Amino acid sequence: MAEYAKKWQGYDNKSIVLQELIGLKVTVKRSSDSSRIGLKGTVIDETKFTLRVKNGQKITTVPKLGTVFSFRAGRKSFIVEGKEINFRPHERISKGLKFYKARSV
Repeated sequence: MAEYAKKWQGYDNKSIVLQELIGLKVTVKRSSDSSRIGLKGTVIDETKFTLRVKNGQKITTVPKLGTVFSFRAGRKSFIVEGKEINFRPHERISKGLKFYKARSV
């Protein structure tokens, strides 16, 4: 259990936009496509413009823009707008800093 707690230790409301998203639990809170609202699962892949979410045997590709996500890291939950993470994963640290600075703790 201690291993599990350490894994998600660095995640907070401010730094979530800079962190690795693959492996996190996710729920779609709002979307320009109403059929995606309420979609839950685990992030299994990420591209510049999309997240791939696995729910059971089904894999769904969700666009980042126009979507508001709720990510769960350990026991913490964070609301993130798609525009805050609309970068390639390896670019998120440099390009996501403006969103990081704007977020409150």
